[in-house]
Amino acid sequence: MTTQDQKVAIITGASQGIGADLLTAYRKHGYAVVGTSRSIAPVDDLDVLTVQGDIADPATAERVVAAAIDRFGRIDTLVNNAGIFVAKPFTDYTEDDFADVTGINLTGFFRITQLAIEQMLAQGGGHIVNITTSLVDNADARVPSALASLTKGGLQSATKSLAIEYATRGIRVNAVSPGTIKTPMHPEDTHEALAGLHPVRRMGESSDIVDAVLYLQHAPFVTGEILHVDGGMSAGH
Repeated sequence: MTTQDQKVAIITGASQGIGADLLTAYRKHGYAVVGTSRSIAPVDDLDVLTVQGDIADPATAERVVAAAIDRFGRIDTLVNNAGIFVAKPFTDYTEDDFADVTGINLTGFFRITQLAIEQMLAQGGGHIVNITTSLVDNADARVPSALASLTKGGLQSATKSLAIEYATRGIRVNAVSPGTIKTPMHPEDTHEALAGLHPVRRMGESSDIVDAVLYLQHAPFVTGEILHVDGGMSAGH
């Protein structure tokens, strides 16, 4: 059990890339952290607990939230970081592509956020951060991304809706909208081409997204915000 004043964060997609760095960052800020992903290594120590599971399965959400409450007694922050991106021409998407992307990006957000908000309401407040993509607002013919826009665009709209629904009940809801970030998702031989998608002509770093999430975490007057961290993509080309 944490001390009474120690805050607790849940981070999805926490096994690598941005999610792993978010877990480390929240720990450095004194939070107890529950991390989850399909492949996350088992950890069960004083301030970190990991839960393996597919976030597309609502049962995973139930286990993660139950573990956070049972072990640490509260939930102050949920970062919905888990997501997949499949770039294909629209007519090439398969039923499996649709199921995979909507399962992780939408279903994976839905149940765990419901459960986290229920707990936050019971304790008097909390903070949700959703990780979306700048392509939602700034479609690019070089990157066919209809499924990303369908799912992450839904998250972006839900961010504003939930921010307003819970604005008087102590729960803030924000989103970070990244450009293309150097993570294991992108092989190194693609980096030059991906850098060229951004006006600043480079990819972002995982630390850029972590810094944005932490800004929102410590900005009590900010809710319903879609914070673009995208090397200028949202401003134009």
